[in-house]
Amino acid sequence: QVQVGESGGGLVQAGASLRLSCAASGRAGTVYAMGWFRQAPGLEREFVSAISWNGANTYYTDSVKGRFTISRDSGKNTVYLQMNGLEPEDTAVYFCAIFSPGLPLTLSTMTQQHNYQYWGQGTQVTVSS
Repeated sequence: QVQVGESGGGLVQAGASLRLSCAASGRAGTVYAMGWFRQAPGLEREFVSAISWNGANTYYTDSVKGRFTISRDSGKNTVYLQMNGLEPEDTAVYFCAIFSPGLPLTLSTMTQQHNYQYWGQGTQVTVSS
């Protein structure tokens, strides 16, 4: 059974930084591509960022480019989302998810929720103005 857990959310003022962490347990020796999504109140869950299994490829939605950085521990299913210059519009529950193994790693596939197999419970990020 694969489990995914996020941490690091909180309440901050606009302009501040937060670092989200995600740890996933799975089959021994399997390293997954992983992604971050977020869901603001009253809105649908949306793609934020993703990283390939070896960290060589990263993807971002336009609204966070230049402010957020995704990274991972080499060879581990632990990923991070460094969020700088936070804005009130970034307020949401942030979810970490495991990309389904075997699918091609492209911008198109990694931005689509249905291509992710396992999800965490989410961590709340609130940015006050």
